Amino acid sequence: MFSRSRQNLARWFTLSMGSVFLVFVALFYLREARDRLQVFDRTLLNISQIMAANVEEIVYQNQRQLDLENVPILGSDAIRLDTEVLFARWYTPKKQLLQFVGPIPPPKLKDKSGFETIPGETANYTGRLRQLTLPVYREGKLLGYLQIAASLAPVEAPLRQLQLFLVIVVPSMLISITLIGWFLGGAAMQPIRQSYQQLQQFTADASHELRAPLAGIVSNAQVGLMEPIDPKEQTSRLQTISQVAESMGVLIAHLLFLARNEGKLPPEALRSTDLVSLLQPFLEEYHQQTAIKNLTFSSNLPDRPLIVKVEPDLIRQAIINLLSNACRYTLSGGKIELSIISQPRWVVIQVKDTGIGIGEEDLPRIFDRFYRVDKVRTSQTGGFGLGLAITQQIITAHNGQISVKSTLGKGSTFEIRLPISR
Repeated sequence: MFSRSRQNLARWFTLSMGSVFLVFVALFYLREARDRLQVFDRTLLNISQIMAANVEEIVYQNQRQLDLENVPILGSDAIRLDTEVLFARWYTPKKQLLQFVGPIPPPKLKDKSGFETIPGETANYTGRLRQLTLPVYREGKLLGYLQIAASLAPVEAPLRQLQLFLVIVVPSMLISITLIGWFLGGAAMQPIRQSYQQLQQFTADASHELRAPLAGIVSNAQVGLMEPIDPKEQTSRLQTISQVAESMGVLIAHLLFLARNEGKLPPEALRSTDLVSLLQPFLEEYHQQTAIKNLTFSSNLPDRPLIVKVEPDLIRQAIINLLSNACRYTLSGGKIELSIISQPRWVVIQVKDTGIGIGEEDLPRIFDRFYRVDKVRTSQTGGFGLGLAITQQIITAHNGQISVKSTLGKGSTFEIRLPISR
């Protein structure tokens, strides 16, 4: 699916950018051809005006003495051919041929005034020609038509070189655009691919976690429905069902929390909170829990308020998760310590324990959802592998940081850093 999506993205990118590039190249080529032709036409017009001046006076004098139809063919000096011009022709006002230099032209002028591109066969030339037919006036009176033509080679030669250059560059650019589109498509799809893989993994893990308690509920319910059955055993089965259902409820609550609290919290959800006052109420309760497991718990809190801008319930939940983990994975006789340290920009919350610790290979993944260290950290100890994931998500939502240092068999230290409120 992702390969197909990447191909589609690359295809559309290539089509869009390639089309823009081709349009740009076409416009550039057309503008270059137009500009060169305009320069050539201006040069040809200047030449025609100079040549017209050479014959204008002779024709004008003859027209004053003779009827135009009876004007004799002009002398060879009437039209002086420019080196760039292949032929020149002079026609009377009635468009009858009067004088020419070059190939024999038609006796009557049929071409319209202005510029025209014609094949070179008319001048025994292999290339194309640019022809100009110019009416010549003197004192408001039409004296005749001057027609000249020159080779378009000075225009076409650079354009052919440009065409050759574009033939090489355009495919290369299209290939480059395709490769860039493929790379960008992969880069754009990578976060989606990762999210999809995480979603698949999350769904698989959640299904796995829910399958076992559901199987337990079904099996206990089936045994409880069998006849005859001992009332004590039936009560035991119902208690097991209740405990499993309660465990499933906790798991579902955790999953809903993770789904609902993605991203940063809105500013209106944050309140200026004294962290010391927030933690003190449940410390006594936690003392009792650790005493039951024969653990030593100590707290090191500042004697002054520490104001942070947080959502109090979420921060309390994050710290409870860390303390619960420390209590769960610290053996009898161990120690747990909660400390709060004030720094210039941060409030640091540390939870230290002398528990079983975490191996180096497991440290990078302990904040992943449903991840447990094999053999020791299993659901049999009462956890689902979501507590640390929830804690990390809470801290991240508060623009904070969470880290861990641990040595296998010696204990762990979890550290939360929250920006201090000024």
